[in-house]
Amino acid sequence: MSRLLCLALIVLAGVAGGPALAQPTGMTVLTGGVNEYVVRPGDTLASLSARFGAGTATIVQLNKLDKDRPLVAGRVLTIDNRHIAVIEAGASIALNIAQRMLYHFDGESVAAYPIAVGVRGWPTPVGAFTVIDKEEHPTWDVPLSIQEEMRRQGKPVVSQVPPSPANPLGDHWIRLSFPSVGIHGTNQPLSLYRYASHGCIRLHPEDVAALFTRVTIGTAGVIRYQPVLIASINERVYLEAHPDSYRRAPDPLQFVKNRVGGLSDQVDWTMVQRVLKEQRGLAFDITKEH
Repeated sequence: MSRLLCLALIVLAGVAGGPALAQPTGMTVLTGGVNEYVVRPGDTLASLSARFGAGTATIVQLNKLDKDRPLVAGRVLTIDNRHIAVIEAGASIALNIAQRMLYHFDGESVAAYPIAVGVRGWPTPVGAFTVIDKEEHPTWDVPLSIQEEMRRQGKPVVSQVPPSPANPLGDHWIRLSFPSVGIHGTNQPLSLYRYASHGCIRLHPEDVAALFTRVTIGTAGVIRYQPVLIASINERVYLEAHPDSYRRAPDPLQFVKNRVGGLSDQVDWTMVQRVLKEQRGLAFDITKEH
C-alpha cells in the first residue's frame, strides 16, 4: 500500500463492462483505494472522514480504534475510500448526493472530491445542469429564506457577506444553472462528507480550487440521488450502499436484483445482504469466488 498524500486526483480505474448489468449511459469507474495515512497533529476521526470521503465508523473498524480517544500523531492508519463513480454521457461532472461525493472527468482521469450537500429540509436538487459562472473571492448574497432562518434562530440577520474568512462560500464559487445553487468552498471543513448545507455543494478549499481550474463556463454535469450503486468493472462486480437520508430510494435488495440481470450467478448474495445491511458507503467486491 502507498502513502495517502491527497484525494484530489484519482486515476481511471476501469470502465463498466457488459450490458448484463444495467447502468446509466456513460461509464462507471472505481475511485479511491485502500491506503496508508500517517496521523498529523490535530487530526481527528471527523477531519479524516471529511478529507478522504470515508466514514468514521469504517476508519475505527479498520484500525481497531477507540472512537472516544484522540488520534496519536505518527500512527499509521488504513484509509479505505473506494467509491463507484457513474459518469453519464455528455457530462463532465457527476455528483451523487447520497454518496456525498463529486467526480470530474477531464477525458483522461477522474478527480474525486468529498462534499457537503443539503440537509433533508433543504435538499440539493437533482438533474442535469451546466456551469454558468465562476467567481473568485465571491460576496455571499444571503437568500431571503436563510435570512428568515437567521431571524428564527435569534442570530443577527445579514443580507451580504463580503470576501473574508467569515464568508461560508470560501474563495471560489461555481454557479450552476439550478436557481441559487452552486459549488463552493467552505470555512467549515468538518462539515464535508455530510448533509450540512442549504442545498449548495461544499468542497474542501483545496479541492474547490482544483475543480475551479478544471471546469469552464458551459461545463455539463448531472446530480443524482443514488444510495445504492452496483457496477461491473474489470470483470468484477462491486456494490456500494449508503443510508437513504432523503427517504427517496426504492427497496435496496430489489434494486440490486433489477440491476444485476445476467450477472446474478456471478454475485455472492450473502455479501450483498451484508453490504446493504451495514451501509458503510464503500464499494465492496461482491463477485462470487468459484
